[in-house]
Amino acid sequence: MRVSVIIPTHNEAQAIQRVLADLPSDLTTEVIVVDSNSNDGTPEIAARMGARVIQEPRRGYGRACLTGLAAANSPDVVVFLDGDYSDRPSELPILLAPIIEGRADITLGSRLQGRRSAGALPWHQVFGNRLAASLIRLLFSSPYGLEITDLGPFRAGRGDVLRALALEETTYGWAVEMILKGALAGYRVVEVPVSYYPRIGKSKISGTLKGTVGAGWFILSLIVRYYFRHRRAGKTRPA
Repeated sequence: MRVSVIIPTHNEAQAIQRVLADLPSDLTTEVIVVDSNSNDGTPEIAARMGARVIQEPRRGYGRACLTGLAAANSPDVVVFLDGDYSDRPSELPILLAPIIEGRADITLGSRLQGRRSAGALPWHQVFGNRLAASLIRLLFSSPYGLEITDLGPFRAGRGDVLRALALEETTYGWAVEMILKGALAGYRVVEVPVSYYPRIGKSKISGTLKGTVGAGWFILSLIVRYYFRHRRAGKTRPA
C-alpha cells in the first residue's frame, strides 16, 4: 500500500525534525512538506530529513493540503499531519488501521476521545471543536452516520476517494469539506482516538483571537452552507 504523508508548514523549524523522525518508515512511501513562506529554515530541515519540499506561497491551510494532494505520487492512502508535533506521527498505524482493514474510506484522529496532555488544547479550541462536531452530528448523523467528536488535523483518506471528492476549500473550512463531501457521497468516515500534546512553537490559530475567530467562522459557515445546499438538491431531485 502506497502511503503519502502531507505536512503543511509555516515556520516549524523547532518541531519539523521530530515530526519527520517519528513517522514509521515501514508505513510511509513518501513525505511531502508543503511550506508557506517559512523564514526560519523549516524547508531546509525537512529536505535534509528526506522529505520532498514544495513551496506554496499562497496562503490558506486548505490550499497547502490541496497542493500536497496534487503532488502526491499515485498514493493508495493520503495522510494529513500538522508540522508542530502536537499529534504523534508514531500513531500512524492507529489512523491507517480502519482503512487497511476495509472498514473506512476516511479516518479522523479525535483529540477529544484520546489521551490529551494538559494545556494541549486551549478551552476555546475545545469549545469550538465540540460545537462544530455537535452541529455536524445534528445535521448529518442521519442517514450518513456522522458521529464525530472532533475536527482534528491528523487524518487519512483513500487516494481514489479524495480525488473523487474534488476538494476545493483553501481555508480552514477544508477540514469540514472533506468530512461532509465524503459522507454525502456515501463514503465511510470513521473516527479513531489519538493522543494530543502542546505544540512546539506558537500557534497560528489558537495563539491569536483573530486566528481563532477566523477559523471558527469558516468552519461553522461551511457546515450550514452544505446542509442547505444538500436540502435544496434533495428537493429538486427528480422522482
